Amino acid sequence: MDGEKSLNFIEEIIEADLAAGKHKNILTRFPPEPNGYLHIGHAKSICLNFGLAKKYGGKTNLRFDDTNPSTEETEYVESIKEDVKWLGFNWANELYASNYFDNLYVFAKQLIEKELAYVDDSTSDEIAEQKGTPTTAGKRNKYAERTVAENLQLFEEMKEGKYEDGSKVLRAKIDMASSNMLMRDPIIYRIKHAHHHRTGNKWCIYPMYDFAHGQSDSIENITHSICTLEFIPHRELYNWFIEKLNIFPSHQYEFARLNMTYTVMSKRKLLQLVNEKYVSAWDDPRMPTISGMRRRGYTAESIREFCDKIGIARRENLIDIGLLEFCVREHLNKISLRRMVVLEPLKITITNYTQTEEMLSSENNPEDENTGNRQIPFSKELYIEKEDFMENPPKKFFRLCPGGMVRLKGAYIIKCEEVVKDTEGNITELKCTYIPESKSGSDTSGIHVKSVLHWVSAKHAVPVELRLYDRLLTVENVDAAEGDFKDYINPSSLQIIATAYAEPVLKNAVINERYQFLRKGYFCLDKNSNEQKLVFNRTVTLKDTWAKVNK
Repeated sequence: MDGEKSLNFIEEIIEADLAAGKHKNILTRFPPEPNGYLHIGHAKSICLNFGLAKKYGGKTNLRFDDTNPSTEETEYVESIKEDVKWLGFNWANELYASNYFDNLYVFAKQLIEKELAYVDDSTSDEIAEQKGTPTTAGKRNKYAERTVAENLQLFEEMKEGKYEDGSKVLRAKIDMASSNMLMRDPIIYRIKHAHHHRTGNKWCIYPMYDFAHGQSDSIENITHSICTLEFIPHRELYNWFIEKLNIFPSHQYEFARLNMTYTVMSKRKLLQLVNEKYVSAWDDPRMPTISGMRRRGYTAESIREFCDKIGIARRENLIDIGLLEFCVREHLNKISLRRMVVLEPLKITITNYTQTEEMLSSENNPEDENTGNRQIPFSKELYIEKEDFMENPPKKFFRLCPGGMVRLKGAYIIKCEEVVKDTEGNITELKCTYIPESKSGSDTSGIHVKSVLHWVSAKHAVPVELRLYDRLLTVENVDAAEGDFKDYINPSSLQIIATAYAEPVLKNAVINERYQFLRKGYFCLDKNSNEQKLVFNRTVTLKDTWAKVNK
């Protein structure tokens, strides 16, 4: 059908499986390790797994890969659940790899009994050396000759805590000459005397990712286990375990992970930024974490739209962050309430305005008539932006200048009559006159001006703090840059305006509302706001200024 979106390769696989009767219903899973906060790359995986299930009438499990107790925390578990819900998805079951520790232990014993696993006393360096190289076969050591009975006893003693960390491991017995290095007798259990966030001190042996992942998929009857491309070499081992244990045949499929310009996607590097105080926290609005983007004012709808636009591919590529910002702007333009805020105030006194004040009506959002209008106070003394006045303007400067005229948004046309300066020659005030017949909505003045300025009434203005965020890094592809990635942190990624002046309706701002500050960008209220100080984060500028600056 014309205009119908083509299927991605995973959708083609699923449709073929359903048509062939291979599966009655599909079941996917999102399996994060709770060792950090989710980032925009995870959002792509979330949208894919949950989106496929929704499209084909299936379900998705949220399963935490909690097999490494030394790096995992309940804080991360809770943040991950919050992020998935915020993105708009609900999971069928909340599960944990630790749910299956007993099952995995039994699976390991079955491999031992089949002479497909053995306890090895070698050090990690010795094991690495014995594995050989990609061009030379590895060599098994003497421990591979242990009997089934001896291996079962040693493995039980490992479980009972009789041995120190690193003194023994359990290895699968596969092929030391395999071209796939992961198949050269991989470690499937290690000793780790560490407190687990869910099982406490019950276990001191923990399965490796490759041993826990496929079997967890199988236990849950996952039909399509979707991973990123770096797991392609792991698929052979994934299938080997399932085959040898004769369990439900889950199947792994791989897609290209998200790489995005001007940012980093490594949890390790993001943790560095947090620990070394380059950012304030995991949810710092400069971070590519979902919580950071939420705090910055990105919407779940715009992130889902971005993930849909970039699609699912088999080949790695670098996505321009400008596309994400485009999706954010597109959505915010539709939903944001319009407000006027002056960042660098220049005082205007309207000398012929005789009223004390009046209330003017202005639309909340021209894109949505259901949002109605708001009342804005207008008085004799106003603030406009300093940059909107020039004493000696160049040609084609259409904002305010001596003798020049502009329209104040939703109000009147004014004319600059006099420039007031202090003893040092700095401009401190403009004395203007206004045209009473030029009121917006009922203008009978016949005067046409080329510029419309935003403004606030000086005596009604609410002081607010603005945090202007920009891209985290100064280079497009930090992975291709020389040196430490922290050398490329953008020194201008955060600019704080301690006191800007807002129209008074913003006193009632709430966290979940989005605002367009006219001519300045899209903003949202920050969680650090209180009754004494309102803090707004700039989500994104009105236009992509970065591209122009960096051409």
